[in-house]
Amino acid sequence: MPPRWLWLLLLAAATSPSWAQDLGTLDPKPLPPLANPNDPKLPARELFGRKPDPVAMPPRSIGFYSKGCLAGAVALPINGETWQVMRLSRNRNWGNPHLIKFLERLSVKVHKVAGWPGLLVGDISQPRGGPMLTGHASHQVGLDADVWLTPMPNRELSRAEREDMSATMVVAESRTDVDPKVWTRGHFEVIKAAAQAPEVQRIFVNAAIKKALCREATGDRAWLNKVRPMYGHDYHFHIRIKCPAENWDCKPQDPIPPGDGCGDLQDWFKESVIHPKPPTGPVEERKGPTLAQLPIACRGIVTAP
Repeated sequence: MPPRWLWLLLLAAATSPSWAQDLGTLDPKPLPPLANPNDPKLPARELFGRKPDPVAMPPRSIGFYSKGCLAGAVALPINGETWQVMRLSRNRNWGNPHLIKFLERLSVKVHKVAGWPGLLVGDISQPRGGPMLTGHASHQVGLDADVWLTPMPNRELSRAEREDMSATMVVAESRTDVDPKVWTRGHFEVIKAAAQAPEVQRIFVNAAIKKALCREATGDRAWLNKVRPMYGHDYHFHIRIKCPAENWDCKPQDPIPPGDGCGDLQDWFKESVIHPKPPTGPVEERKGPTLAQLPIACRGIVTAP
């Protein structure tokens, strides 16, 4: 039986695309200082969420995607010829240089193969990685990025648009397939381009999107193996790249089972998954790991000036 907080997460993901694309703000306020930052019970997210700048160290992804931190992060510039960064107020456009360079290359490829002007990039990581105050459980080591399923427009978005604009929902109201009025060949080509890259380890999408990809793919289908169904992810897809070879303390993910994964989708469309019943009684609060529960190197990352 999953914990109550997971049932709540499943309910939110299945019934509303907005839980993870909350609007930003034009006037972000700094968080108040912590009364006792050395409290061993303090969730690490409270510490990492208060660091506005990266730590000046050689680039290094430390730990696992959902339990780690990041040294020497670099920012994806908010504007490129073939990309724009969204939700600037979150300050989550930081990543391992390997990921930042990959996103820049991918945006150029997407422009060529899908006909999109470019990509709209959502959350990557915080300046020092680590757990986030809101949203993701992963994105902690600078090797995860969210890409909107909305083509970049042929103009520079305003700051207000970047904070208020909503991404495109491509999943049908039934939650069993994509919306044919919204889904295009361009969406297919964008995800395929990302999955074909050798440095990509996984792509997470809604199961309905995976279903559409399986149906439409022809010829070489090997890239479908990397595309994995996940709750939510109906207005964006999540890219996860492999640990850089030189980052010795970056923990890789287990290998993906063989096959294209297209024959294993039926359970995702059960009524209990599409429309999960909410938990009864109090919901367990998910606070995330403490600093002591992260790799030991993360203490030096978050406490460095």
